[in-house]
Amino acid sequence: MNNRVQNRYDFILLFDVKDGNPNGDPDAGNLPRIDAETGHGLVTDVCLKRKIRNYVGFRRGEQPPFSIFVKEKSVLNKTIEQAYISLGIDLEKDPADSKDGKKRNKKGQGQGSEIDRAREFLCQNFYDIRTFGAVLSTGANAGQVRGPVQLTFARSIDPIVALEHSITRLAVTTETEAAEQGGDNRTMGRKFTVPYGLYRAYGFVSAPLANQTGFTEEDLELLWESLINMFEHDRSAARGLMGTRKLVIFRHGSELGNAPVQQLFDAVSVKRKDETRPARDFSDYAVSIAREMIPDGVTMIERL
Repeated sequence: MNNRVQNRYDFILLFDVKDGNPNGDPDAGNLPRIDAETGHGLVTDVCLKRKIRNYVGFRRGEQPPFSIFVKEKSVLNKTIEQAYISLGIDLEKDPADSKDGKKRNKKGQGQGSEIDRAREFLCQNFYDIRTFGAVLSTGANAGQVRGPVQLTFARSIDPIVALEHSITRLAVTTETEAAEQGGDNRTMGRKFTVPYGLYRAYGFVSAPLANQTGFTEEDLELLWESLINMFEHDRSAARGLMGTRKLVIFRHGSELGNAPVQQLFDAVSVKRKDETRPARDFSDYAVSIAREMIPDGVTMIERL
């Protein structure tokens, strides 16, 4: 209890991409996500959380209390059932607690001592549940968890340009395809990239919700580490060169906060140095912080 996060935090994350696709839209042929009205690039919060989860898995070996609940090829309902099994609770029997009724292992029943025990067990063992929260009522019901850490979509500082490239493969996958090609095994494809884009995302850490899930100071430090390093272990030809450029953290002196978040975020501005030519590197931008706008009771921390 004493190690749980006791202060509210808000933060700004700046990251960039060069000659890559930071977050393709599967409903648009994997084109980079773009705000259709302004042309600004977008990266979803889900995409960023995926990278954080992957980094934590690499960093801590996917071992409790840093296991990852939402990961590739996982079956979430089996993981929830395993929590009950680990607690010695037989899902085939009626619940011992009358608050559970007879629907402990069904959807729609969100309270009761056994459900609470299963939810607490999952929070204790899975980093992403106690960080981001999770819906645990899809099978063997363990209720729902509201996570203390939330992220917004990232939006590029300037409008982006999505380039389309033709690519050639000199091999085919099957003999049938080779026969159809008449011995010429070249196949054509498409690849989309952004020449350069600097993106800005916002994040929030709630102390009251951290108290509910057991999110600790150690978990918080791992979050900062993940935000800085998550692109270092997410390399691919499709994503080009991506990296975190700046992490600005606002630590409030209280649990509920000492200033409106808009006032803090407005203190950090990012502008292109030369408006007459397109940006192609982080050095083409100037990041400035109006420290006089940060009120008493809030401490600003720059991690990069």
